This record gives sequence, C-alpha cells and structure tokens, in this order.
Amino acid sequence: MAQEFEKKGYEIVEHHQVADIYIINTCTVTNMSDRKSRQMLRRVKNLNENAIIVACGCYVQVAKEELEKMNEIDLVLGNNEKANIVKYVEEFIENKKSIVAIEDVMKDKEFIDFGEVTYTEKTRAVIKVQDGCDRFCSYCIIPYARGRVRSRKPQNVVAEIEKISNTGIKEVVVTGIHIASYGKDFKENFKLIDLLEQINKIEKIKRIRLGSIEPLLIDDEFLERLSKLDKICHHFHLSLQSGCNETLKRMNRRYTIEQFKQIVEKIRKVYDDALITTDIIVGFPGESDEEFENTYKFLKEIKLYKMHVFKFSSRKGTKASKMANQIDGNKKEERSKKLIELSNRNQLWYNKKYIDKEVEVLIEEKKEGKYRGHTGNYILVECESYKNVENKLVNVKCKEAKEEKIGGNVINV
Repeated sequence: MAQEFEKKGYEIVEHHQVADIYIINTCTVTNMSDRKSRQMLRRVKNLNENAIIVACGCYVQVAKEELEKMNEIDLVLGNNEKANIVKYVEEFIENKKSIVAIEDVMKDKEFIDFGEVTYTEKTRAVIKVQDGCDRFCSYCIIPYARGRVRSRKPQNVVAEIEKISNTGIKEVVVTGIHIASYGKDFKENFKLIDLLEQINKIEKIKRIRLGSIEPLLIDDEFLERLSKLDKICHHFHLSLQSGCNETLKRMNRRYTIEQFKQIVEKIRKVYDDALITTDIIVGFPGESDEEFENTYKFLKEIKLYKMHVFKFSSRKGTKASKMANQIDGNKKEERSKKLIELSNRNQLWYNKKYIDKEVEVLIEEKKEGKYRGHTGNYILVECESYKNVENKLVNVKCKEAKEEKIGGNVINV
C-alpha cells in the first residue's frame, strides 16, 4: 500500500509523525489485536484532527458495524479493497464523503496480485504466495477475514523474486495465510514444493525461508525434495497450538502429538542443525490442569528452539467462543509464564551449543556499534567487524550465548 502511494507522489512518514493521511492496516487475530487497532485509529486522530483516517484489513473485514460507529474514520476498506486504496482516498479528497467498501471475501476464487513485494529489511523480502484458509480451527476468525484458499500463480511469484534479486536482496521469506495449501485451488497438480524448486533456481537469491507451515505438510516426499534445495533455510516454524490430543481435537487441529513428534524427528534426521519453533495457545476452553501438564511434558520432551505462547482469546463468531469451561485469566497467565520460561531455557541451551563454532550470518543492520543478522536456521547473531559487512554473508566465530542471541566476531573479511 505504501508503494502504491509513493508511485503517485505521496511521501511516507513515520507513524508517530504528523501526516495528512493515516492508513491503519488492522489485525483481528485476538481481542487484543482488535483493541490495539481501535486505539491506533483514535491516537492518529489526536496527532492531526484534520487528517484523513483509513481503516482497512482483517478487523475491518469482520467488524464493519463497530468501525462505522467510530467518528474518527473516513474510509473503511476491506481486504480486497486495499489494492485500490489510492483511488479510494483520492475519491474521498474530491467528494469529502465517507466511504465504506467491503466485499465478501468468501466469494473470492482467485489470488489478488498486487504485483509488488513487501520489503521488511534491506536484506530480506517477504513474498506472499497464498491467501485464505479452509481449515476452520475452532478458535480462529481468520478464514472469515481472509476467505478461502487462493494461490498466486507460480510464474508471477518467480518473476517478482527475479526482479527483486537484482536489487541486492539475498533472502526471501515465502509466506501466506496457510502456505501448506498452496496450489490446492489450481487445476494442474502444482504444490508448494514445486514452487520452492523454481525459486531455488534464481541465481542471486542465496536464502529461501519458509513462513509458518502446517505440520502435516512435512511428509517423506516433501522432505526428500526439500533436502535437495541448497538455498532452503533450516528453520521450520510448525504451528502446534497444544501438546495434548484432547485439546487439539477441540481446536479442530488435524494431527496428533504423536504425528507432530514424528515430523520433528524426520526434520532433525534430514537437517542436523534444524531449529524448530512453534505457536502454543494456553487456556483454551476446557483445558484442565492435567491437559496443560500434558502439553508441558510434551514440549519439554521434544525441546523446540522457541515457543511463541498466546493466551486464548475468545473470538466472536468462532466455535470456541461458545464452548463451556472458559479458563480464568489468572490461570492463563500462570500457564503462559511457565511455557515462556521453558522456551527461554531451550533457546539458551541451543545457543550455547554454538560457542566456539563458526556460523554463516546474513548481516541485516548495524546497531549500537555492532552488526546484527541471522543464521540460516534463524539464530540472531550480534558481531563485530572492522569492515562494513551490511547485506553480506559472513562467517562469525561465536564467543557468547544468551537466550535471545549469540555474539562473536566476523572472521572472513
């Protein structure tokens, strides 16, 4: 969206600065996301009461009535309408009439291709290859906000990555709402692994990183073909959500903890340096003390690198919001802390294994006198170098380890 405005001659400023137009791209993953979206809409109006305020994105898609009541907002645009955001804003400037434009995303059958990349940093680009989800997990509002599975045409993905590879970008992150479903909507048999094989051939791209993936994507054929791709990063974010089979059933997740463990073991057998991260929800309706303890024991056993822990957030319109035995907020907090402590211990244990070893790091920035970047398996590295090594792949000798990063010196400049 920023790029579309820049093409038309608009200047992008920092979000805390006074501007003429504020675009709030809302999120609705949790109740907290909704609240933060509303807070931001009110906050920017205080920065400039005469500014044009645009609310768009996922919260807009599922809460049209709530947002229409907010006097601060001039334009309310759904997910599909973001592609034409400049047109809508200029229409408002001309007519001075509020605009509400939200299509039913459930009717969409094709991927809406912006044709541009989302840059995150100088060295890495995020490539969205898929939208929508057909899984309908009982806690999740996202299918209602993003619609059914739509995959981006592989030739468009490859053309975009080839284009950005000429700008100096060395790493691409392949992402989407549910990338394991990539290609499901194509008539021809073309899956995510087929796309990754094509991306791997792009010469100037040095790393391909996968976004969050459904565990069941990782079968023997996928792993065998993936292992032949030399640019794939050995970092896998497998969305688990719970380490208890009874809880997983209520969540409408389609695997068991036994299957998940098997998948983790297969990955580690193929990639001995693989780091696996996950998402966990605590306090899901009906999660007894025994069910939580089962989750804790399972996570302690499989020892993942990092766990992103979320306290269950009831979403209106989902099955979980109507389930009995909703869990007390204090209990959620207590369980969350326990898992975060386990995650921190795991992360430190893994990081310490790299002391006195060499790792390859893609340097992303210089901060407070030190260079920072990530290894291929996504460990944050902070290092020193007497030469400028930004946007370079360098070898670093690790000297110290903390929970959140490892530190050392660049040795090959």
